[in-house]
Formats: sequence, C-alpha cells, structure tokens
Amino acid sequence: MKKLTPAEEQIMKIIWDIAPCSVGQIIDKMGSPRPPHSTISSLVRILDQKGFITHEAYGRTFVYRPVVKKSTYLKSSLKDLVRNYFSDSPAQLVSFLVKQKEVDKKALMELIEKLQND
Repeated sequence: MKKLTPAEEQIMKIIWDIAPCSVGQIIDKMGSPRPPHSTISSLVRILDQKGFITHEAYGRTFVYRPVVKKSTYLKSSLKDLVRNYFSDSPAQLVSFLVKQKEVDKKALMELIEKLQND
C-alpha cells in the first residue's frame, strides 16, 4: 500500500471522520490558522490519484469519500513499523512500549489475560 505524507495523512484522518465531505468541510475541521483552499484541494487530488479516496461531482462541488478504510491503512502502517524498526517482531514492539513506559505492565497483563480468554 502506498504511504501518505504527514499532510496527506492529516487530510485522510478528517475524511475518515466526516465523509462524505467537500474541501470546504475539510478546511473547517482543520481549525486555525485556516490553510489555503488551493493547498487542501491539491492534497485531496493527490489522495484521489493515489487511490485513497474517490469523488463525485455535484455541479462545481466535489464530494469525497474514502476508498481505503482507516483500519486497513492502520494495519499496513503498523506492519511497516514492526518490519522496519523492530526486526519484524511484534514482541520487540511491545517490549519497547513497556520499557518506554507507554504501556504499564499491569495493562499488558490485563491485555494478555483478555487475549487468552477470547
């Protein structure tokens, strides 16, 4: 799967949250300072070209919808992260998170218990 730039990912997160949507609606969700319409329009066209979204024209207004599900992109990104930084070992990722205190041991044990019961 193609990867998104940080700017493209920011736009995609908004589209996943509010689709179907127009460029104006995307800009409204971005807060201040408001980016130029032309900038967001260009990024949306790139997302369309990359196959992440599709559009329908209603007169001069385009309405965008995601083609790639958020969960699909997340899964692909996580696999890339594990492969590129943790020797393709999910256990190394979890160990890193515990060592960095991003996940405490108690929460990890609860997760393990829950997974064993499923």
